[in-house]
Amino acid sequence: MSDAPNREPDRVMRSERPEEAGDPWTRLPSMAPATPAAAARAKQARTGGPPTGTLTASGADAPARTPGTPAASGTTARTPGTGRPSVPGRVRTPAGPPGGRTVAPSPLDPGASLDPHRIHRTLREEFPLTYDPLLRAWVLSRYADVATALTDERFTHGHRPGDPPCARAHVDVDVEVLRSVTERTAHVLARRIAERSQADLVADFCHWLPAGTVAAAVGVPYRDMMRLVRGRAAGALAGECGGQIAVREKALASFLGNVLADPDQVAALRDAPAGFVARAWAESLRRDPPVQIAVRRTGAEVPVSGGVVPAGASVALLVGSAGRDPERFREPDRFDPFRDDPGQLTYGAGFCPAVLLAGFEAEYALRALFTAMPRLRLADGFRPTFTGLITRAPRSLIVRPGG
Repeated sequence: MSDAPNREPDRVMRSERPEEAGDPWTRLPSMAPATPAAAARAKQARTGGPPTGTLTASGADAPARTPGTPAASGTTARTPGTGRPSVPGRVRTPAGPPGGRTVAPSPLDPGASLDPHRIHRTLREEFPLTYDPLLRAWVLSRYADVATALTDERFTHGHRPGDPPCARAHVDVDVEVLRSVTERTAHVLARRIAERSQADLVADFCHWLPAGTVAAAVGVPYRDMMRLVRGRAAGALAGECGGQIAVREKALASFLGNVLADPDQVAALRDAPAGFVARAWAESLRRDPPVQIAVRRTGAEVPVSGGVVPAGASVALLVGSAGRDPERFREPDRFDPFRDDPGQLTYGAGFCPAVLLAGFEAEYALRALFTAMPRLRLADGFRPTFTGLITRAPRSLIVRPGG
């Protein structure tokens, strides 16, 4: 493990690194457009051809109207001051420049890995329901729609840790054992880097803590930890949710990056009670969720802000966009553990060992790091850079353990 400044470790946290094979969050299946109308729109988006009409609540194309003429009856009323449809209904393709049309941006567009927020903002404000030919899915970007899709039974094919299926599947979990092994593993890892002049918390801490916690919980020897606990073996050892180690790595890296980037947060969280650390953890999941895009399929037509998603359609839920929706959160880009309008969507509210582990890892990571390195801070001139399209987190966190 080198102490070279500002290095970008090759072996961890790459946005291109494949996720665990059993992870229902991050699979993006290759699916054909759900309807002929959707296929036509996908072709238009690729070719830049002229618009064919209006997307109606049924998902079919209505005849195009001549510019300057009144809109057809049934056009969605807009909420004053927001420009958003007040009720589900028809949604028009916004008027573009003369001779052309406005095309919705894609979360997979070039540059989105470094700055997805501009694209998310445009989608929320102008294209609350749109078909994306790159994702081969309908896209939802507003908090209300994404939150509904993550909990509504009409959206199928996948669940988050903490959703109802977890409570039914995990019935024999010793919470105190999970807490104990997480605390012990965090302190061991923190002591390993405490004497260095410089370290990378992503490569030297976040990469190891989730895997080490699972290994200790299931009795895997430390020397075999990374060989057995990562990849497909993780699911066999700890179940599908507990095996989602890469997601917890990214969540932990984002949490530590958000805390260490603000000296006021470091001071507030250094000796904070567990309840406040939990609020800061939830705030980090809201602002910088490790899973940016989740995929579901509709089992029936579902009304949403911008129209109606057809039955049998693949739907991409922009969790990262939902967490920064100004219609739901004040100052959504700000990391604020004290906010009175929390609302993370990464995990469900039910019981799940993966959710418990993730929370314990965040709490005991802070306690172990600040205990072993009371003057821990980011290296001079270093600021975390978040990258990734489907999952997202800092690729490195270069710190000075001795201050």
